[in-house]
Amino acid sequence: MGDVVQIPVTNIAKTIADCFKFRNKIGLDVALEALRDAWQQKKVTMDELWKAAEHCRVANVMCPYLESLV
Repeated sequence: MGDVVQIPVTNIAKTIADCFKFRNKIGLDVALEALRDAWQQKKVTMDELWKAAEHCRVANVMCPYLESLV
């Protein structure tokens, strides 16, 4: 079984960005599912996601996935 990775929840957009930041530990599929679910449920805006991505320094990683949502 894999290691347990704890990620504190601050807000939804930041948590999604953290999922992408730690994608090698938790898996890209988890990050993508979190992004898709939050977007479909309208819990985050594109601006919130982009700001969180820049803050966590994963904007380049998240950019293609954010573009696919629009």
